[in-house]
Amino acid sequence: MDSIRMVYVAAQVCIRHGEKCMLTKQEYVGNDPLQLSKINVFFEDSNQEGKYVPRSVNVDLEPGTIDHLRAGPLGRLFRPDNYVHGESGAGNNFAKGYYTEGAELLDAVLEVARHETERADMFQGFQLVHSLGGGTGSGLGTNLLSKLREEYPDRMLATWSVLPSPKVSDTVVEPYNATLSFHQLVENADLSFCLDNQALYDICQRTLRSESPSTMISTC
Repeated sequence: MDSIRMVYVAAQVCIRHGEKCMLTKQEYVGNDPLQLSKINVFFEDSNQEGKYVPRSVNVDLEPGTIDHLRAGPLGRLFRPDNYVHGESGAGNNFAKGYYTEGAELLDAVLEVARHETERADMFQGFQLVHSLGGGTGSGLGTNLLSKLREEYPDRMLATWSVLPSPKVSDTVVEPYNATLSFHQLVENADLSFCLDNQALYDICQRTLRSESPSTMISTC
């Protein structure tokens, strides 16, 4: 859901799948068979030798964000049809993401997700990566979660939900967006990993000695 974070999650999966495993431009260049033992969990074989495509749907109501990702170094890693965006952003507004702009985009997102499930040999569930501070991640993200629960009641739904922090953003409505999202996570998610942006900020600053932790957090 949070397309920026999703791209970098995929990048970390690529890097950490094996010490010498690197998946750039959809090409596997590792040399350890163990690196490929479970690669089909997160990647699909593209029927071209050594090339894999992430099982991912990248969604954002802001078209500029998706365009930025497409033009970036990892843009070609994903299936082109799996980028879904709206005509305008949610403006950090939960209601826009849940009821208006987000609701209008929901069917398109579900259709792409349905195609992904059909490509899987043994589909087991979804992982939703989103932020609870913005309008898209909180509004459209939780609406999508409830629809996935309706359509796939016997499948696992897990979320990676990033909680807002005043250290990272000064948008005053972020706590309200997060508060409006919590009951949807409780009702529809089987498992939720809540990531505290402020804790991530402190780790980057104190442990990793990063000079620009806000940049690291926004791209993790």
